[in-house]
Amino acid sequence: MARLLVWITVPLAALLLAGGGHAAKPGRGGSFVDLPKLASSNIGSAHVTIWLPPGYGRGKKRYGVVYMQDAENLFFLKKSNFNKVWAADKSVLRLVANKAIEPVIIVGIYSPGADRARTYLPQRLYESLTPGLKAEIDPLLKGRMQSDAYLRFLVSELKPIIDMRYRTLADRDHTAIMGSSMGALISLYAIAEYPGVFGLAACVSTHWPLVNPLLSDSRRGELRAAWDQYLTDHLGPPNGRRIWFDHGDQTLDGFYGPWQTAADVTLMRIGWQPQRDFETRSYPGAAHEENAWAARLDEIFGWLLGPHVND
Repeated sequence: MARLLVWITVPLAALLLAGGGHAAKPGRGGSFVDLPKLASSNIGSAHVTIWLPPGYGRGKKRYGVVYMQDAENLFFLKKSNFNKVWAADKSVLRLVANKAIEPVIIVGIYSPGADRARTYLPQRLYESLTPGLKAEIDPLLKGRMQSDAYLRFLVSELKPIIDMRYRTLADRDHTAIMGSSMGALISLYAIAEYPGVFGLAACVSTHWPLVNPLLSDSRRGELRAAWDQYLTDHLGPPNGRRIWFDHGDQTLDGFYGPWQTAADVTLMRIGWQPQRDFETRSYPGAAHEENAWAARLDEIFGWLLGPHVND
């Protein structure tokens, strides 16, 4: 199930490329470091924004890390695609103030834009699909699949840089990955393919249908069977990992309920216990958009990063 992970040594100079990293002064709200062109031998380059919690610059404390997709929609309205943000830093600040979680570092990776689908759709799952299903998906991909390459960037290039440059708790139990919609797909793919790296994942409004949610009955059955096989063969038993799933019931999220129910059945069959190893929540009235995700982010972070009865 697990891939052999080969760690590479990345020079610190790689942090400051093409104009370098731009750091804001630390304050009560924490501070940001922006890396606009982080070189990668797997995906060319990536834009990454790092949030450091208040107090990071003082002392020797080490921090867990949350890797989040779609960084443009995480922190700053001026950079967001839809004038909406998750306000992920504000959520962590609230939870830390309430002693619900320990402070964490957030590493946001910007969306690959037009390459989003071929970067975020699980490659192994895609390769297992029937020709008919692939024919429905291929027009959206607009090129060769590169989700495996993206995961290699995360685990063999980005994470070593973060762990070397910052005081992190680098073990899997303190390393989370998170995203929404197709970003949820790549987050699930990451914890399945690299169980020794990511111990926590949040899959928010998971786009289980991959492309068109209005698949025919036969195509929908084929895809659900493919998901069942993939999760069985590659996610496997929890072995200490935890995953959050959720969805609303409006707009695109209105299609996800039956898909999530099927996935929950598979997870329980392969040994995942609800509430302990995974959590699935539905949010009546919630749509497929950043404001809805921001509204429940405290619950997501609280469950994923907070203490558990089996800890």
